[in-house]
Amino acid sequence: MFIDLRSDTVTKPTQGMKEAMFMAEVGDDVFGDDPTVTALEQKAASMFGMEAALFCASGTMTNQLAIKVHTQPGSEVICDKMSHIYLYEGGGVALNSFSSVKLLEGDKGRINAQQVLDAINNPEDIHQPVTRLVSLENTMNKGGGCYYRLSDIEAIREVCNKNQLPLHLDGARLFNALVETAEPTLTYGQLFDSISICLSKGLGCPVGSLLVGKKDFIKKARRFRKVLGGGWRQAGFLAAAGIYALDNHVNRLKDDHARARKIGDILKGLPYVEEIYPIDTNIVIFRLPESVLATAFVSKAKEKNLGCVTFGKHLVRFVTHLDFTDEHLAEFEKVIRQIQL
Repeated sequence: MFIDLRSDTVTKPTQGMKEAMFMAEVGDDVFGDDPTVTALEQKAASMFGMEAALFCASGTMTNQLAIKVHTQPGSEVICDKMSHIYLYEGGGVALNSFSSVKLLEGDKGRINAQQVLDAINNPEDIHQPVTRLVSLENTMNKGGGCYYRLSDIEAIREVCNKNQLPLHLDGARLFNALVETAEPTLTYGQLFDSISICLSKGLGCPVGSLLVGKKDFIKKARRFRKVLGGGWRQAGFLAAAGIYALDNHVNRLKDDHARARKIGDILKGLPYVEEIYPIDTNIVIFRLPESVLATAFVSKAKEKNLGCVTFGKHLVRFVTHLDFTDEHLAEFEKVIRQIQL
């Protein structure tokens, strides 16, 4: 048995999802003729109280489209130094939007209103780029799946309002946060100008992410999606998976979180575990001793049919997901205790 905890992107479609995909009514989405894509976009927009949505191939694409629409060449984007848009999207802020980033050091990736206020450049100072966008990430991948308190987001929103700045959310794992906080999606739609939602992580779809926002914003994003080669044809087969996931796979995220916490309990008793990040959702990050490289641990784990990834020189990450069952958890405990470093 291979226990794959490298990411929640490794999931396979469930039988119910496959059936929904197989039965999907499709058309040409570039022409606006795919009814299932349209239904998914309308469903997502409605969930967040937004005017429109755009179905794309990946969360990187939806994030980059949002940044492109919100900014102008020479702009600056405020975000945490551990943000996915900065670390893991191929320098897209610079390449696609010709903008720079102002990196803040938050609490495990969560920035606050005062930090945002202090980071806004004087628009009259010609030596500095013009601040055009604030971007948050929830849950925070590099922060071990931690999430924002709603009051902190509301305070950041107030700063953005006073300075006429749009606020974007990289919500790749937003539903992981929402099942923990029980906060409504409609509240998030009121706080953000745009939200990126990944369907192919905890929700278990094979492909796809959504970008939600106002009609004019999505219209511009659709044009840039085409420029990037993101226009697709009979995408309804994939959109059907997204509809199924939103209907069936949200509440079950709590199961992933419960198993992640059990992994944390197992790790506590191991001699090579120096620190475990707080486990808020489905991500488990732990620190090895200075004498042990994360690459060495990942290699040893792979030999035992356990998949994980390095998350720093001495950091290792596990991510639980819908294909990681109680049976896998029991096997994980056996395997992890066999690893010798």
